[in-house]
Amino acid sequence: MMVDASQTTNIQIDNIAIIQLSQRFLLDYPKEAATVLESYSPEEAAQILSEQPVSSLIRIWNFFPPHYADQLLPLLNDNAQKQLLLSMDSPDCAQTLNRLSPENKKRCFDNLPEDYANDLKNLLAYPERTAGQMMDPRVIRLHPESTADDALKLLRQQKLKPIRKVFVVDNSQQLLGIVDITALALSEGSELLQQLALPPRALISPFDSLDEVAEQLTQFKLETLPVIDINGKLLGAIQHPSLLRTLQDNSLTDIQAMVGVSREERALSKAFFAIKKRLPWMEINLVTAFVAASVVAIFEDTIAKFTALAVLLPVVAGQSGNAGAQAQAVTIRGLALKEITVRNWLRILCKEINIGIVNGIAIALTTAIGVYFWSSSIGLSLVIAIAMVISMVMAGMAGAIVPIVLTKLGQDPAQSSSIILTTITDIAGFMSFLGIASLLSTLL
Repeated sequence: MMVDASQTTNIQIDNIAIIQLSQRFLLDYPKEAATVLESYSPEEAAQILSEQPVSSLIRIWNFFPPHYADQLLPLLNDNAQKQLLLSMDSPDCAQTLNRLSPENKKRCFDNLPEDYANDLKNLLAYPERTAGQMMDPRVIRLHPESTADDALKLLRQQKLKPIRKVFVVDNSQQLLGIVDITALALSEGSELLQQLALPPRALISPFDSLDEVAEQLTQFKLETLPVIDINGKLLGAIQHPSLLRTLQDNSLTDIQAMVGVSREERALSKAFFAIKKRLPWMEINLVTAFVAASVVAIFEDTIAKFTALAVLLPVVAGQSGNAGAQAQAVTIRGLALKEITVRNWLRILCKEINIGIVNGIAIALTTAIGVYFWSSSIGLSLVIAIAMVISMVMAGMAGAIVPIVLTKLGQDPAQSSSIILTTITDIAGFMSFLGIASLLSTLL
């Protein structure tokens, strides 16, 4: 069957209209478009995205979940992949490439300009959770003799990323000062940068922790923090939005680490990877559970004689566990935000003892009343009341001390600290309740 010229023209017009509508949808509704594309296979979605303008691809990319974006990136054509990577903040780009397989990572590095690829490799060479991995080496560096017009001309060429500051350096890349982009825009074009530059209010080493970076940015109310080496040479800068995203991600991975889940695991990680990371901590938890159970075994005769004790054991252990978790959460936050250091251990310990005593007495009275109405035993009510106060004080002390000890030993205070704390609080609850019950058995 022959198709006449008018039909061909109409088909071409329809195809152009569909393409234009698709591009408009991606630009105007990137979040919704990302949701639609997730229903496609990564290969199909990558083909669609590779045919779109780079501006559409960049706009939609941040709405993809990390696991899906990591699958899409290696499937994009060379140009789309290159432009997308160049549009990212350097720390985000480095971390994205670090999650890829060695083959896909090599292709991405080969696809980037050689100097920028080397910059990204240098970022990944720094220890995790340090300023070095978070800094952006692509900062504007100019000499003090440059004019405001020179700086503005260079800024106009940086179309892929927003620039807030211009850094003034000497011939050896020593940082001399910082010029805000607003000062450039309001200055006379012939003014020299050395006249506009202000000394940096804060500096950071690439080996400083992200907590120290956050403290500097907060203390001095900065949006950009220069990173220098030991000789004062400018290496790059940390931007506040990038740091905020990383800290948010770290706070979520801290929650995983506290219960023995790897920081690298994601909701859609492969089952074998999750098993490999979780199982060792599950085995450790099993050992600690047996340790706690051995405490109960010591009082086997007492429990056999007074079966009500077995019913009430979870009540004491549960309350002490909650008290310990509260103290632990506050202490870890204080350490992370530099509100406290390990030298404040005694003050923190005394605070938690006082809290444990007051809360323990309040909870003990409520518990004793409930147990009395349930058992009609004044002796059992007295035993659980005393045990509740003791166990909650011990739990609060443990919740404060465990993160501080881990920090003192150079370990991550969030790393599986809940497993350690649970063991301590269980032992404290069991020992106090069953021990007091044995001592006061004549009252039961």
